Amino acid sequence: MISKVCIFASSSNKVDGSYMNAAKELGEKLAKNKFDIVYGGSSLGLMWACAGTAKEYGSKIYGVMPERLYNMGVSTDECVELTVTECMRTRKAKMDEISDAVIALPGGFGTLEELFEMIVQKQLGYNNKPIIILNTNGFYDKLIEFFDVIIKQNFGKGNHREIYFVAETPDEVIQYLHDYKEEFIPITKEDIYVK
Repeated sequence: MISKVCIFASSSNKVDGSYMNAAKELGEKLAKNKFDIVYGGSSLGLMWACAGTAKEYGSKIYGVMPERLYNMGVSTDECVELTVTECMRTRKAKMDEISDAVIALPGGFGTLEELFEMIVQKQLGYNNKPIIILNTNGFYDKLIEFFDVIIKQNFGKGNHREIYFVAETPDEVIQYLHDYKEEFIPITKEDIYVK
C-alpha cells in the first residue's frame, strides 16, 4: 500500500508561477487522498510549494537533507521528522527507504539525478515503486524524447518505458497512484542487457 510519496523537485523560488501553482495543486491533492510526503526538507522552491501545501491540507511531511545544505539554514521546522544525512548519496538512500512512490516535478540537475537513480534502481529490480514524471507545461518533453532516442538506438530496451509514467496533470498523478499494482517482476540478464 502506498502511504508515503517522495517528491523530487526544484528548490528555486524564481521559476514561473505556473510551476508553483501545479506543485501546490499536487500537494493539495496528495493530502486529500491521504498520502504523506517525503521530500528534501527545505522551505524553498517547488519542493516546498508541494510539501507545504500538503501539510496545510493534513499530510505529514518528512524531510531528508544533507548536512551541508542543513548548515546553510534552508531547512524548515514544519516536518514531523527531519533527517540530516552525511551527503547527497545517503540522502537519496534514506528517501528511497522511507517512501513508497516517487514523483519528479520540474527541477534542475539535482532533480534529474534523483529521478535517474530511481529509474535505474527499478530497472535493475531493486525497487518496484511507481515512478511518476509530472510534465507541467511540457517541461520534460525533450527528456522523454531523449529517452526514446536511447531506446531506438539500442542503449535501452523498449520495455524500459514501463519503468516510469509521464503525467501531464496532478489528477493523472493521483489516478496512477491509485491504480498502481505492484507485482514481483523477475529481472533476468536479458531484461537488463541489450544484446
